[in-house]
Amino acid sequence: MNLKNYVLLAAVSLSISTGFAQKTKKNAEPAKVWSVEKANAWYSEHKWLTGANYIPANAINQLEMWQADTFSPDLIDKELGWAEDIGFNTLRVFLYSKAWSQDPEGFKKRMDQFLTITQKHGIKPMFVFFDDCWNKTSAIGKQPEPKTGIHNSGWLQDPGDPAFKEEANFPELEKYVKDVLSHFAHDKRILLWDLYNEPGNSGKLEATIPLLNKTISWARAVNPDQPISIGLWSWGFEKLNAIQLANSDIVTYHNYEAPEWHQRTIDLLKASGRPLICTEYMARSRNSRFSNILPMLKNENVGAINWGFAAGKTNTKYAWDTPLADGSEPIEWFHEIFQPDGTPYRQDEVNLIRKLNNK
Repeated sequence: MNLKNYVLLAAVSLSISTGFAQKTKKNAEPAKVWSVEKANAWYSEHKWLTGANYIPANAINQLEMWQADTFSPDLIDKELGWAEDIGFNTLRVFLYSKAWSQDPEGFKKRMDQFLTITQKHGIKPMFVFFDDCWNKTSAIGKQPEPKTGIHNSGWLQDPGDPAFKEEANFPELEKYVKDVLSHFAHDKRILLWDLYNEPGNSGKLEATIPLLNKTISWARAVNPDQPISIGLWSWGFEKLNAIQLANSDIVTYHNYEAPEWHQRTIDLLKASGRPLICTEYMARSRNSRFSNILPMLKNENVGAINWGFAAGKTNTKYAWDTPLADGSEPIEWFHEIFQPDGTPYRQDEVNLIRKLNNK
């Protein structure tokens, strides 16, 4: 984070401290943003939240995870056993709108099956609806094979580009969001709803705002029991940040920086008075590591959800900007905790995670 971004973040913190108070006073209806008091009461009911962004090792993207032909409950059960063993109690999991459109009832049944597995392992996941990252288009059916040595070569934007800005798509997306939220609105197995991953990414910038605003209104119309959030990720997006902050019950954010800069982010976001959950961190070659970030997050009582779990088809052991065309092992893995067979990539990291989770 450079000085410019630090100044922008400071400005964001000022908007937090003033904006949330105004929002709470104006909107007393139950379908509006939770009060600070309600948000903190909810957070206090949970143990310190730790987990990972999760996709099974045999899925290259969200569609492959959720389509009927490639949904893998046995593998998910096995991998979540590893998560339970190190004390993880939450996971961040991406849904996918086309998987719902293909088979709404089957999609919800697979979600329910997934939740049965997470409950078995003492894990409450959060689900993500939309995403502005990586590949612009997608298709139902067999998904591509991974591109050798390339990080997230098959990950999909949702609803995609240009689909995200075509308002003719909005009615179907509204049905998707409302159907899933309504079905699981009172499900105590779910921790939180993350409405939109990194809005404005992939060069979309403020063009994402119309869909983001619609998604917020659809979610509030359902008014689920679980809190709603839209994670902060880029301090230069002033309008987007303001929308995300003003409409989040719990403040979530992404940070892949070294501990001194991550600490500054925490200090400034605390101005909201709301609980904080870091929903993406841990990129070893950027000095965002379990060893230097996880103890800090626990000390600050900030939820900690790293990117990556078991090495697999997403190829996220390779860095964003350092492809290895020959598919050789990186000098140091970028993300991931486990080998595909459940062996820890670094035993000292797993030992630390278990210790901080009192396992």
